[in-house]
Amino acid sequence: MNRLFLILLLLISFLGCKKDNNANIPYVPVNIYMQTTDPQFIELNAVNSWIYLTGGSRGIIVYKVSNDQFRAFDRHCTFQPENSCALVSVETNNISAIDDCCGSQFLITDGSVLRSPAVMPLKEYNTSFDGATLRIYN
Repeated sequence: MNRLFLILLLLISFLGCKKDNNANIPYVPVNIYMQTTDPQFIELNAVNSWIYLTGGSRGIIVYKVSNDQFRAFDRHCTFQPENSCALVSVETNNISAIDDCCGSQFLITDGSVLRSPAVMPLKEYNTSFDGATLRIYN
């Protein structure tokens, strides 16, 4: 009876665990509100456009998916994040971001890895948009 209880307890413990794909990226509280009609964010008027914001661990890339949907990713590279130069920058193609330190490349549309050595996607923040105000938060 005790053995069955122990096995059941272990099984429940393992099922309750959630893998954090960005466990090594420092947690920094993010709660940003921005008016997309503000002239400083004019670059976000077009679909498939992006901007940098301060905040997060090493800055944030905001990408406009559609007229009412945005995605936001931390610029902190997921490969050897303890390295002080682990920072991604959007490339001139406006589709991918690269870490010049390790060479990892990511899609800015979804944060996925395009080129190793990174194996984990960029850390993504939650977004909500009401037609005028974009909120980025964790």
